[in-house]
Amino acid sequence: MKLEIQNLSKSYGEKKALSHVSLTLTPGVYGLLGPNGAGKSTLMNIITDNVRLDSGEICFNGESIFKMGKRFRKILGYMPQQQELYPSFTGWRFLNYMAALKGMTKEQAKQEILQTAKLVNLDGDLNRRLGGYSGGMKQRILIAQAILNRPQVLILDEPTAGLDPKERIRIRNLISKIALDKIVLIATHVVSDIEYIAKEIILLKKGEILSQKEPSALAEELSGHVFVVSAPPERVGELQEAYRVSNLAREGDRVLVRLLSQTPPKDYPNQSVSPTVEDCYLYHFEEEGESLS
Repeated sequence: MKLEIQNLSKSYGEKKALSHVSLTLTPGVYGLLGPNGAGKSTLMNIITDNVRLDSGEICFNGESIFKMGKRFRKILGYMPQQQELYPSFTGWRFLNYMAALKGMTKEQAKQEILQTAKLVNLDGDLNRRLGGYSGGMKQRILIAQAILNRPQVLILDEPTAGLDPKERIRIRNLISKIALDKIVLIATHVVSDIEYIAKEIILLKKGEILSQKEPSALAEELSGHVFVVSAPPERVGELQEAYRVSNLAREGDRVLVRLLSQTPPKDYPNQSVSPTVEDCYLYHFEEEGESLS
C-alpha cells in the first residue's frame, strides 16, 4: 500500500500555499508539523478532494486518486479539525448518517457502528445527544466516523486540539492502535502527540517540505546543541533574549533553562542533553529569519 504525492503545488491568488511538495507514505503514522499558514490544511484538503490542486499528482498504489474518484473515497477516512456536529443528534444517529453517506447498507452500518463505538470507547454513550458530549467525546466520535468504512488512508486534522492531557493520551493511544494497517497522516501543533507514535515526521514550512525523517533521526540533527542551564531567576530574562528557550523549570532557588545553542552557554552551570522533536520544532519554526545563537 502506497500513497505518492508528486510535485504538488497550490496557490490562492499570489499566495503560494504549497510549492512542489513530494511525499511517499506507506502504512503507519506520519506526523505533519508546521506553524499556521505552513500549508498543512491545504495539503490535507487536496488529498481529500476538498480543494483542487494547481499542478502535480497524487497516486494510490500507482493510480491517480482523482481518476479513482469514488473508489478512492471509499478507502479514505477524514477527521476535520472543526467540531461542527449536530447537537440534537444522538451519537448513534450521527454515525448512522455518516454511514449512509459512505454508502453502507443498514445492516453494514449497524455492525460497523457497534464495533467502531466500542473501539473509541463510546459504546455506552451512543444514545446521548452530541450537544451533551465533552470535548474528548466529540473528538472520539469524529474519529469514529472517519474509520467507519475501515479506510486504508486516514487523514486527521488536529485530533487532540483543546483536550486535557488525559483525553490526549487516550486519543493518541487509539490512533496508534488503529494505524497498524493504515496510512495515517496527522496534522498537529502538539509535538508530544506524535513524537512517540509516528514512523516519520514531516516538517512543512511556507508550503515546502523541510524534512521527512524518523523522530529519532530528526532529533539527532540537534545533537550537541541543546543544553540545560542553571540560573538565578533574575537572569532568566537575559537567557531568553540571547537563546531559543524551550522550557523553564524551578529547582529550589534557581531555574533550569532548556535552550538551543551552537556552543555551551558561558557564565552559567550547564549540561548538554539529548534533543527532542520539540527542540527541532522550536529550531525550525520559532521565528522567521532567526538563526541558532
